[in-house]
Amino acid sequence: MNFNSKFWLKFSLINLLIVALLGLLMRYKIGFEFPVFNQKSLQHSHSHFAFSGWISHTLMVLMIAYLSKKNQASLSLNKYNYILTANLICAYGMLISFIIQGYGGFSITFSTVTLFISYAFGYTYIKDLKKLPTDDLSKKWFSAAVFFNIISSIGTFVLAYMMINKNIHQEEYLASIYYYLHFQYNGWFFFACMGLLYGFLNLKKEENAFFDTTFKLFFFSCIPAYFLSTLWADLPPWLYALTAIAALVQVFAWYKFLLIIIRTKRDYLTNFPYFLRYILLFVAFAMSVKVLLQLGSTIPSVSKLAFGFRPIVIAYLHLVLLAIISLFILFYIYANHLIHSNKKIKLGVIIFSVGVLLNEVILAIQGVASFSYTLIPYVDKLLFGAAIVLVSGIGLTAIYSIKKVKTALNL
Repeated sequence: MNFNSKFWLKFSLINLLIVALLGLLMRYKIGFEFPVFNQKSLQHSHSHFAFSGWISHTLMVLMIAYLSKKNQASLSLNKYNYILTANLICAYGMLISFIIQGYGGFSITFSTVTLFISYAFGYTYIKDLKKLPTDDLSKKWFSAAVFFNIISSIGTFVLAYMMINKNIHQEEYLASIYYYLHFQYNGWFFFACMGLLYGFLNLKKEENAFFDTTFKLFFFSCIPAYFLSTLWADLPPWLYALTAIAALVQVFAWYKFLLIIIRTKRDYLTNFPYFLRYILLFVAFAMSVKVLLQLGSTIPSVSKLAFGFRPIVIAYLHLVLLAIISLFILFYIYANHLIHSNKKIKLGVIIFSVGVLLNEVILAIQGVASFSYTLIPYVDKLLFGAAIVLVSGIGLTAIYSIKKVKTALNL
């Protein structure tokens, strides 16, 4: 079978709907009584499937499609079908096995195989990426994305080592989890999205030298920025300072990059439909908030509060994974007509974004209130309501997008 991005993106949207449904089920269990399924097992299934079945799968598809668009003649992309198939099998394996057994033989096996699939993708993709023109700045972002995806697995292997030896120390355990998460969403996910954005906007160093500088600033600050996730530990003063500098560098890099894009690409972006401009603006605002929150977390008192209250951590993770990564991916799919949009798809994406906003606002209010140990009435039911909006939005988007894909594949 020849590589067809539409075919694989159909699974992406189904998987995002499954992720949203799992989130809805978890919110229902918190707000109401529902004894079926273990909450912790649902959480593991939700997070692992979101990473592998939705985000990683879709980023791989979009990065392969980028290769196809840029260099159709000399590349054979059929080999990626095997990688994507294997990844989806493992993703669905994790989805089911984590729900049934939590961390057990099957779920750990599927998780481990997924890591090796990511290595296979990285090796194959980097080889093909070299065939693109040297002035293509997306190459740097994609190469870095693959690099961070691979090194993120170190955190997983450290966790496995601790569990096998039954020698788990709380700080090392948390540091390993945050290591994996950081290099996934601030490394692999973010750099892949930036590579796609650079290709979409056709950004060149000759147009503005800062486009290349942006990559360098984010790349070299990404590694020390990991320690933003471990500020609760007793870091040496020099490392704390380096971490704060990394956070400051990312604020500078993002805001200068954003200002240049607004100045140079405004006319180009106004040609796109309103709903796409709205989604891109939503993502840009969310990213702006994220880098400021990172910088704010370098203040010791703020850091202790943030890491001490679960709603704050959950709000931050959903800010990154939903408001930035997921919405950008949806923007990219429809802006590039990888799936053609219609009124119902547009409505679905907008409803989904409203759900993201409601979820963030409620979690933020809950987090701030928890600083003073104030209980927000009906907060669990409000979060359940936000989850319903999320499911409704992505459900509408997925159903009508899949209809579009089926029509296109039958032509």
